Amino acid sequence: MLRVLVVAPTPFFGDRGCHVRIYEEVRALAARGVASEIVTYPVGNDPVGLTVRRAPRLPGVGIRAVGPGYTRPIIDATLLATALSAARRFKPDIIHAHLHEGIAIGAVLRRRLRIPLVADLQGSLVGELVDHGFLSHGSMSASIVGRVERWLVRQPDAILASSSSALRLLESQGADPRRLVWFPDGADLSEFRPLPIDRALEASFKLSGKRTVVFLGLLTPYQGVDLLIDAAPDVARAVPSAHFLLMGYPDEDRYRAIVEARGLQSFMTVPGRIPYTDAARYLSLGQVAVSPKLSATEANGKLLNYMACGLATVASDTPVNRELLGDAGVYVPVNDARALAEAISGLLLDDDRRARLGRMLRQRAEAEFSWPALADRLIGIYNRVMKPGLLRNPVS
Repeated sequence: MLRVLVVAPTPFFGDRGCHVRIYEEVRALAARGVASEIVTYPVGNDPVGLTVRRAPRLPGVGIRAVGPGYTRPIIDATLLATALSAARRFKPDIIHAHLHEGIAIGAVLRRRLRIPLVADLQGSLVGELVDHGFLSHGSMSASIVGRVERWLVRQPDAILASSSSALRLLESQGADPRRLVWFPDGADLSEFRPLPIDRALEASFKLSGKRTVVFLGLLTPYQGVDLLIDAAPDVARAVPSAHFLLMGYPDEDRYRAIVEARGLQSFMTVPGRIPYTDAARYLSLGQVAVSPKLSATEANGKLLNYMACGLATVASDTPVNRELLGDAGVYVPVNDARALAEAISGLLLDDDRRARLGRMLRQRAEAEFSWPALADRLIGIYNRVMKPGLLRNPVS
C-alpha cells in the first residue's frame, strides 16, 4: 500500500479553498487504496475518515484562522517536529507538502527520510502576502521573501500547480519545468450537484420569490467581497427581486456591519461560515454564483463547486478563472463594480441563458474536474517520482 505523509501548515480543516483541496485529495486517494496521514496546525476541525496529527499548541502563541501571521514560523517549527515523529511511526513512501511553508518543512523531511517530495501550490507566496496586506508590493521585505520563494520552488521532485499561470510563474522563478505539473482543483460531483431548493432553508433567509446571487468563500477584500457590495445596489435597481447571500468567514461581523451601515440588508444577507458538508444545499438556493476575486494568480476552487451545482457563474476575467470556467463563464474586468453589476443583472433577467450556462458548467465539471480522475493522475505522479534514480538532490 502506498503511504503518503501530507504536510498542511494551516489550521486544517476550515471549510475553505486550500483545505478543501487537501481534504478531497486525501479522500480520493483513499478510494484508490492509498493511505495518508495529515500533519497540521494545533487548531481546526478533524474531518470524519481522515487521520490528522496536530502540532502541540504553545501557550501564548496565537494562530490566525486565515492569512499570514508573525507566529507562523514558530508554529511551523513545532509542525516539523510533529511531522518527523509521525514519519517514524507511519513510514511514508512520499511527502506531499501544501503551500510554500509546507515545502520548507518537506525539504527537511526529504533529506532526513530520503523519500520524494511533491509540493502543491496554488499561487505566489509574495502575491498572497501582498493580497493579505502583510507586505507592500515592491518593498525590501517583499524582495527578500521573493528570494526565499525562488529557493523553495526549486526543492521538490514535482510541483502541482493549480493553473497554467501558476506554472508560468514557477518557471520564471527558476523551477525545473520537468518537475512542474498542471493539476487543477476538482469537485466532488456526488455531493455538489444541482439540488432541489431546500424550502426550509429558503424560508429561513426569506428568499421565496427572490432571484438569489450566491457567494461562498473567504470574506476578505482580495476575494472581491467589497466590490460585490459596491455592485449590489445597481443589481437591486435593475432586478428588484434580487437578493445576495454572502456566505463565508472570517470577517462576517465586519461585513454585516458594512451592509447595515449602507442600508443594504433588504437585499443582502451575510449568514457567516457554512460547513463544507452543507455547502451544496446552500449554493442551490442561488440562481447565479459570483466570484469577483482580485488575485490574478491564486487558485479559485470555489468555481468548481459552483460548476458542479450547475450555477451560471460571473467571475473576474483572469487566466485562472478562464481555465476553469471555459466558454461557459461570464467574465468581467477585475475590480470593476459597474461591469460586475451589469453581468449579474443580465443573467438574473435571462432565464434561458442562465439555465444553458449552468448545464454547460456542470458538464464541464463532469468531463474535466472529477476527483476520481484527478486521484488517478496524482498516483501516476507519485509513481514517477518514486522510480529508482529519479530522486535527485534538490537544486541549491
